[in-house]
Amino acid sequence: MDWRKTSPNGSGSEITAILISPDRDLAQQLLLTLPETRAFQILADLKSYPPEPTLEIRVRQLRPELVLIDLATDLEAACQLIAFLGNLEPPVQVVGLHRRNDSEAILRSLRQGASEFLYAPFDLTTQRDAIARLRRLRKPDTQAAHRDLGNVVVFSSTKPGSGASTLATQTAFSLQKQTGKRVLLADFDLMGGTIGFYLKLSHSYSLLDAIQHAEHLDVALWNSLTVNCGGVDILPAPATPYAEAIEAIRLHVVIDHIRQLYDWVILDLPAVFNRSSLVAVSEADRAFLVSTSELPSLHLTRKALTLVEQLGFPKDRFQVLVNRVKKGDGIGIADIEKLFGCPVHASLPNDYFSLHRVVTLGQPLGGDGELGKAIENLATRLSSNITRGKKTGATDKPALNVA
Repeated sequence: MDWRKTSPNGSGSEITAILISPDRDLAQQLLLTLPETRAFQILADLKSYPPEPTLEIRVRQLRPELVLIDLATDLEAACQLIAFLGNLEPPVQVVGLHRRNDSEAILRSLRQGASEFLYAPFDLTTQRDAIARLRRLRKPDTQAAHRDLGNVVVFSSTKPGSGASTLATQTAFSLQKQTGKRVLLADFDLMGGTIGFYLKLSHSYSLLDAIQHAEHLDVALWNSLTVNCGGVDILPAPATPYAEAIEAIRLHVVIDHIRQLYDWVILDLPAVFNRSSLVAVSEADRAFLVSTSELPSLHLTRKALTLVEQLGFPKDRFQVLVNRVKKGDGIGIADIEKLFGCPVHASLPNDYFSLHRVVTLGQPLGGDGELGKAIENLATRLSSNITRGKKTGATDKPALNVA
């Protein structure tokens, strides 16, 4: 699906936008003009000034061409968000909104980096002139538009120890075996990553090196950071836990770089409540939330589903996997689906002995046992669903999300 729909009056195409307006009357006045101007396609309508981390997640998720910000309610808060959006990579254009032609608001917003200023009652002629200027500022990256970027798939859990790392690792091997494509498995848990341990890797570099050198990444540097294991390139977590905060922009640069190098990128994330996990999820084509059938894990998974829905992630992009299912479990998949209010994408059997063997040997699981077959099936569904989704537009972001 292409968000930029052609306007029937020939004036160009709709510009995708996030609207931030605590003043609902001001927002309504603007929205009422859109059927005639076909100026903006509103991807999300936020009724309050969001915290900067929340706004960044929305921007990464929806990828609007600009943000419309209410300057009338709180000019100081609005200007802070304008400056924040201008410092993102890539920067996001901002249009200020006001109830009147306020010279102070115009000057302050432009100094902070706003591109345009619109005011009520949003005269159509004035609005069209501003929109024409905005369209001239747009610089489409034709090379990027035609580049076939890789698929980013993330695995995260709500409760540590649920098996997300195992599923991410074995799914990466299965995808490489089934598709023959270039696959990267990256351990994004800087505090407690275990993929390097599972695979018996001896490697001097890690994800932390990629993050710290994000602005200098090229093919030669990247090849020195990764190590190949069983046909899959591995970017392990650092050997020593790293507790300092990571700039979201650096995660974005790293993910954007590896999209261009691999057909499939599998990210093993920390628990989903971690901010870096939410940033990575916003970049992903598909996200799997791993739970077990134990009550604490089910409880946290339900909370996580509520959180990601509040942040604007549609449920069809954030799918649940129930791991280590036993035949004698007191709660069935139908009960779990009722608890979550959404379908379970797949359930995976508890196969301790097979896992113990592959961890001991540091090798792929294979398709001999029940768990191996279940993971191969998961990889097959993943490959076919994303491929089909890209052809039909089914994996695209939602058109409108009201928060």
